[in-house]
Amino acid sequence: MYTLLPDEKTTSVMIYGRDKLIRGEVVTKEGALVSGWLRTQGAPTYMRVLKANVISFGSGAPKVNNFAEVYFPTVECLAFHLTPPNQDPLDYEAEEKNRLMVPMTTLVGSFLFQGKLRVSALTDLPTSMEGNRQAWLSFYEISIGNPALPQMHVNVPMALLNAALVTYGLEQ
Repeated sequence: MYTLLPDEKTTSVMIYGRDKLIRGEVVTKEGALVSGWLRTQGAPTYMRVLKANVISFGSGAPKVNNFAEVYFPTVECLAFHLTPPNQDPLDYEAEEKNRLMVPMTTLVGSFLFQGKLRVSALTDLPTSMEGNRQAWLSFYEISIGNPALPQMHVNVPMALLNAALVTYGLEQ
């Protein structure tokens, strides 16, 4: 089992892949804001997750495996957030002018993330989406569910979404 260095901490997170959900603890530097970790220069190639519970979605019923450690490729991560009730400060100023919170649903593998995307009020949504050059987008005020796990319902204030790997939908 991993032994923490004096300048490290563990934080409970949930990581979403195309066909799996991983819940466990990631190791970061003591002062790091974990909610923005994947946007930093220190983002790992593999997310090392300790005390990992992995739910795999394939054919048939979801399957649960428990591991002391797993290494999940960061490029395969669709979404990432702190496990409630943990939370970091939000990554924007509420008083910032010319910003809107647009309600939408994102399809994250087999999960539905219903929440809000913060965009410029000076342009329309398609232009904002097309002009995005960030690999990771912040998504806010989220309610998460999965049809294969009807008992699962998670609410989080913020998650990072892999901008190029999720689908965005506006409700009618």
